[in-house]
Amino acid sequence: MRKNVIDWANARGLVKRENAQAQTCKLLEECGELAGAILKNNRDEMIDAIGDIQVVLIILSEQLGIDYDESLASAYNIIRERKGQMMNGSFVKHTPEHGC
Repeated sequence: MRKNVIDWANARGLVKRENAQAQTCKLLEECGELAGAILKNNRDEMIDAIGDIQVVLIILSEQLGIDYDESLASAYNIIRERKGQMMNGSFVKHTPEHGC
């Protein structure tokens, strides 16, 4: 699917570094749509918004010359051993200064 998204974006002239700011704004818009879908408990809209966010991130990665899979692996390698706890519905990572 990632290749399909990249091909689609290339065919439309989206994969240019100068478009990264606009793509970042698009990412924020899609995140807002996901938040609205969650608040409405609308599963179909959640699925659509999560897909849209992934498409935007794939295109943004291409615009910035960053391998999408490499960035995902990098983030996972940072969090995979992370310790912490759930607080008010969010995972709070353990840090010595916070004592959690």
